[in-house]
Amino acid sequence: MSQASTTQAPAPIVAAAADRAARARHPWLSPLVPVSSRARWMLGLSFFVLFFGVWAAATLGGFVSRTFLADPLTMANEGWLLFTQYGFIGDIGMTVWRVVGGFVLAAVLAVPLGILMGSYKAAEAFFEPFVSFCRYLPASAFIPLLILWAGIGETQKLLVIFIGSFFQIVLMVAVTVGGARKDLVEAAYTLGATPRGIVRRVLIPGAAPEIAETLRLVLGWAWTYVIVAELIGSSSGIGHMITDSQALLNTGQIIFGIIVIGCIGLVSDLVFKLANQRLFPWSSIK
Repeated sequence: MSQASTTQAPAPIVAAAADRAARARHPWLSPLVPVSSRARWMLGLSFFVLFFGVWAAATLGGFVSRTFLADPLTMANEGWLLFTQYGFIGDIGMTVWRVVGGFVLAAVLAVPLGILMGSYKAAEAFFEPFVSFCRYLPASAFIPLLILWAGIGETQKLLVIFIGSFFQIVLMVAVTVGGARKDLVEAAYTLGATPRGIVRRVLIPGAAPEIAETLRLVLGWAWTYVIVAELIGSSSGIGHMITDSQALLNTGQIIFGIIVIGCIGLVSDLVFKLANQRLFPWSSIK
């Protein structure tokens, strides 16, 4: 056997090395290969630039009637008028307050119940059928009843957000807590932990990062519920402004209101994510 054949690397090793080299040259084209923070920001920003470019070309180029879709310049002008002449900042404040109020109320009540259901199978068997049933009920379907029960004031809008968020949080938290590693529970029992201590020192700390991530996701859903609540029987809020703009066929204001909702939601999502990373640095959730 020749010297070259004895020192040549096996074919699988050579192939693996070639794959690693290819991933290093083209990380964006390789599955699950992370990109740098700077590249992530640039890619995200580039999509918005492309989106607004297509929108401007379609409207300013005359391909779409401005009656049905305002161009970006008209939208920006209408947004300026909303802030300077129509007190839109007050509508934004009311909508944010409703989202925060309804969501916090739902989270304060839903998280403990979800932990209870995830920790104790008897509690899960008792609550889970009803929670699962209610989870499929659209919050908007309750609006007529809530108007009858609570009127068209703030209570009705907070309850819409509460109903839309509460049952989702309960079930997702229960699944998260119930999926705890059994070896950690057994190790805690071996060290003399009590059942209450298992919940307090093993299940809750282990599930806390994913519970926080669940709250971040449901907060995004809460924004959809508040707009639906404000579309009916409301005299303030972003949803109310959108309804008034629809009556006037002012698509510029409608689009501006939608963009404002997206911007506020994006900022709150980033703040939530940074807070989760600061509170739970050991978590693998990014």
